Amino acid sequence: MSDPLAETAAVPPSACFPEQPQWPGDGTHRIPFVAYTSGELYRRELERFFYRGHWCYVGLEAEVPNPGDYKRTAIGERSVILVRDADGRLNVVENVCAHRGMRFCRRRDGNTQEFVCPYHQWSYTLRGDLQGVPFRRGVKHEGGVHGGMPADFKTSEHGLTKLRVATRGGVVFATFDAHAESFEDYLGPEILGWYDRLFDGRTLKVLGYNRQRIPGNWKLMQENIKDPYHPGLLHTWFVTFGLWRADNQARLRMDARHRHAAMISTRGNAGKVSDVSQVSSFKAGMQLEDPSFLDIVPEPWWGGPTAVMTTIFPSVILQQQVNSVSTRHIQPRGPGEFDFVWTHFGFDDDSDEMTARRLRQANLFGPAGFVSADDGEVIEFSQQAFESKTFHRTLAELGGHGVEDTEHMVTETLIRGMYRYWRDIMETP
Repeated sequence: MSDPLAETAAVPPSACFPEQPQWPGDGTHRIPFVAYTSGELYRRELERFFYRGHWCYVGLEAEVPNPGDYKRTAIGERSVILVRDADGRLNVVENVCAHRGMRFCRRRDGNTQEFVCPYHQWSYTLRGDLQGVPFRRGVKHEGGVHGGMPADFKTSEHGLTKLRVATRGGVVFATFDAHAESFEDYLGPEILGWYDRLFDGRTLKVLGYNRQRIPGNWKLMQENIKDPYHPGLLHTWFVTFGLWRADNQARLRMDARHRHAAMISTRGNAGKVSDVSQVSSFKAGMQLEDPSFLDIVPEPWWGGPTAVMTTIFPSVILQQQVNSVSTRHIQPRGPGEFDFVWTHFGFDDDSDEMTARRLRQANLFGPAGFVSADDGEVIEFSQQAFESKTFHRTLAELGGHGVEDTEHMVTETLIRGMYRYWRDIMETP
């Protein structure tokens, strides 16, 4: 198939700056740059993916273990609060006062008996119900009572926005959409199986956080973790030490609508010569000053695979890379920027040695990780190119033009699948 954009790649006329993406027919193997740069498309993405019809990650139950514990986080660009009430129930409420719209919660986390907006002291229960309005009945003064709320004012009609909450395996998701499908149906049976493999009912234990701001479109991080092509080429660590190589045993799986995916790999071939040994990122002579970074102990729940990267569209990546486990939360901040929050965790029944091992291996990842620092950099450089050449497109043609599960990693099928879903939702009137 000829590329309709190729003729305009050098000196495009003004007509080549489309407000809407120009896709190749009904395919998703060539992704228009404008999908990463358009403010109009970005605003539509927020409404259609983050605020309607989708479940988004908000945190771990272990982050709010006690009554009154809360955590401020985000869904899309909306600030929300995950909080455990006095009855132990988990609630998610929007961080927007019902009075004048102020974001009243400024602390990242803490413990409280109520939420109080500092602007006018309106107070709310931990379930988001309005419980106190200063001077609601006015102020007594000479000549009678002055001011106050109207007689028909009802506190029951002015609580915080409450989200639907779903918890499974110690992880909390929420949605603004009262009519969204169940969380289990949202994941679908294939991805739910990989989710339950990691979150199998054991009590989670938070080990720490990393946070970074990446100057790139939020979808690029979903793409990055749906892309098995790059790890053994970009990441010297992965290919040299066999953690993720194109010749490792692998599977790629999607849900029925192609929005979520799991990349499954089994470690092997470390140091062995094969086709992948010819790539420049393979460093046969590289040795570790501290070999404990590769002190990998197989765990019973792995069931064979040594790494499973699961992308739950649109908001989170669930990581298991050998003994390091974490969630990676995507928080958009405009078409060209997003916050990326890593929550490293373990399990309550881990030994002290296993906890130390998880923390050591976490140094492979995170903003300054031996592996993941590369990802943030290539996303930044990609976004710079997109913004300078918005009429152009990327290629996602490795493995063909179709969308299907595979038994190998030499493909971009998961990226094509995500944009198949993106088009289904974004192009619906």
